Formats: sequence, structure tokens, C-alpha cells
Amino acid sequence: MQNAINWFDIPAVDFERAVKFYETVFAVTLHQEALGGTMNGIFPADREGATGAVCKGPGYAPSADGSIVYLNANGQIDTILSRVEAAGGQILRPKTPIGPFGHIAWLIDSEGNRIGLHAEPTE
Repeated sequence: MQNAINWFDIPAVDFERAVKFYETVFAVTLHQEALGGTMNGIFPADREGATGAVCKGPGYAPSADGSIVYLNANGQIDTILSRVEAAGGQILRPKTPIGPFGHIAWLIDSEGNRIGLHAEPTE
């Protein structure tokens, strides 16, 4: 197994608001496309890396409970966290060291999903 994750879906109720939240917080542009009856705001990624999308469609319900998807903070966990509240989210767990594995943080996005951030140990 090369990667434990190869795709993730982040549920949205208000698709445009959710896309704007992630584009603002991560300073990226999500590619928007309808696939199989679901609207997708797809995160940019290297061809070999895992990625995923903000999704609105049947069966998608935002939640602050259950599994946590950790998004790569790319050496910018403090910068990303500084944008969360202004973009309509909430910080649940500030930057927290996890020993030799780096740092994590938790946030609630604009849709009510609990999302994790992960930063390599160099931060």
C-alpha cells in the first residue's frame, strides 16, 4: 500500500460557501465539476498524491463527529489557522505537537465538518 488515503469527500450543504471557505483558508483554487449527480470542488494535487473534494449531493451530510480527515498544511499550519475564523470556521484544537510526527490542529469548516490539519515535524 503506497498511501492509506487516495481520495476523500468533505460534505457540504452550501457548496459555494464551502468552496470559498477552503479556497480562502488554503489559498488554492478548487476545480468545480459535477460528477455522478454530485457537485465536486476538487483540491489540487500532484498526480501521485492523494486528493479529494468538497461535495454536495445525495447522501452527503456535514458532521463534527466521526472520522477526521487531516489535510496537509504544507509547512503553513499557523498561516492556515489564522484564516479559519475570518473564512467562517472555528478552531477546535490549536496547533498541538504530536512528538516525532509533527503537529496537528482541528477546525470546524463553514459547513460544520470537523477537519484536521497535519504539519511535518519541521514546523
